[in-house]
Amino acid sequence: MFDLPFPALPMALPVSLPPMFASIAADARLPFVLTTPDRNPGAALSGTAQPFVLDRFATLADVMRSAIAFAEQIACDVAPQMLAILDRDDRLVLAGAAADGAVAWCHPVLSPAEARAVVTEASQLRAHAGRAADWQEDGLSQKLRQRADLLEARLVDPLWRAFTARALQIAA
Repeated sequence: MFDLPFPALPMALPVSLPPMFASIAADARLPFVLTTPDRNPGAALSGTAQPFVLDRFATLADVMRSAIAFAEQIACDVAPQMLAILDRDDRLVLAGAAADGAVAWCHPVLSPAEARAVVTEASQLRAHAGRAADWQEDGLSQKLRQRADLLEARLVDPLWRAFTARALQIAA
């Protein structure tokens, strides 16, 4: 279970991408892409939300280093931002929360049973967050959604689970 105490800070998103990610026209043939989620409610409700591509990289190590560099540019009073690394087929390789100059990578689930448990718990947290929002408990609602995001970040594609788990062991 991934259990970091992230403070519920305002959901201020950066107005523009940091200077290091100014090259949006990166080589599309590179296998790894660093992304952030699209928080546009309209896109989410319509099912058209696509993650924002920050940059593309040749190796997993390069994209992990760039994610840390991205985290170093986030102001310390901004809520943690989810980052995801996708492969060229848009499969989730690794995800984590960037805040305070570091990235807390989420360890991938290791089995289908664990994945089902994560999905169930994340769904329950989102339901509780919806009820908290109905009761005008915005801080609690935001914390519950962040917790659900962190749980869902563990749902790495089965193709990448063992590789990603080993990469995180090496990186630690």
